[in-house]
Parts: sequence; C-alpha cells; structure tokens
Amino acid sequence: MQGLGSLLLFAVFFYFMMRFGCGTHTVHGSHGGRDGHGLPEAKDPVCGMPVASGDGYAMMFKGRQHRFCSRKCLDQFEREPDRYLSGEGVAR
Repeated sequence: MQGLGSLLLFAVFFYFMMRFGCGTHTVHGSHGGRDGHGLPEAKDPVCGMPVASGDGYAMMFKGRQHRFCSRKCLDQFEREPDRYLSGEGVAR
C-alpha cells in the first residue's frame, strides 16, 4: 500500500510539472516565430539564423540586445557592428 501511495504522489507531481513547469513548452509547442516561452525569436544579424531568447550569445550594442547563434558570429559582429546592422553583411 505504501508503494501505491508513493506512485500516486509521483504521478501528481509529474502531472503538475508537465502542465505548469518544465514540460510546458513540449505541450504547447512553438508558434509564429516565438520560442517555447512565448518570447519572440531574434535574428542573428551576421548570418540571419533565428535565435531563441535563451539560446546562443547576446551582446548589448547602442542600447539594444542582439542575439547570435555562435561565438563566431558574435566575433564577426564585434569587428564590424555597423556593417551588420545596416544589413550589408547578412548572408542570404
């Protein structure tokens, strides 16, 4: 009987974690250019890849946060930020 109680307690805990906690993004998915937490995805200014709000690298430049898919893209941006912000350097 004690094993059944433990199993039910675990099942209730698992349900609430999947419904309201870490499993929420797997249930609701990602829609319309938004990451799993409802925040809009950013576009890497160097290569043009979409980057979720918590992924990759971030850098503040002129009061705005820019997100990068890799350290390589961040390094390229740091060398010539104005080139990438004007849209000239984005790979198409």
